[in-house]
Amino acid sequence: MSGPALKRADSHAAIHEAALNEAIELTNMLEKLADNSQQEKAMELAYVLVEQWETRTLAHASSEEEGLYKDLVKENPDMKDDIVALTRDHDLLRLLVAEIKRLLPEFGVTGGVVQRFHSLIIVDELHNQKELDVLPEH
Repeated sequence: MSGPALKRADSHAAIHEAALNEAIELTNMLEKLADNSQQEKAMELAYVLVEQWETRTLAHASSEEEGLYKDLVKENPDMKDDIVALTRDHDLLRLLVAEIKRLLPEFGVTGGVVQRFHSLIIVDELHNQKELDVLPEH
């Protein structure tokens, strides 16, 4: 069973917006450090950013999958395809974070790593829009 904040579209949107805005700000800072060849600081920030994605967005995604999404499908089985698509978005976010974690120790903060952080933002923005369309007004 999911908590009331996840079921309310407005509070749910606020949760998403806060985490996403933080990720955008940190990603922009990371890109500037990488562009200015400040690799040591960029590496530190990249690991902070990975942790931010894991503890804020991906932890939230797991709680959605374990509670909210199951509740929504139970209440309305016609939502199953939408929930499968939203869960796939979460899987894409997890795959991107795992790839970043694999690349960082070997190559550092490269353009490809920064690009993956930007990809996380884009996938999350699209996911959040779809989720708000699917989430019933409670």
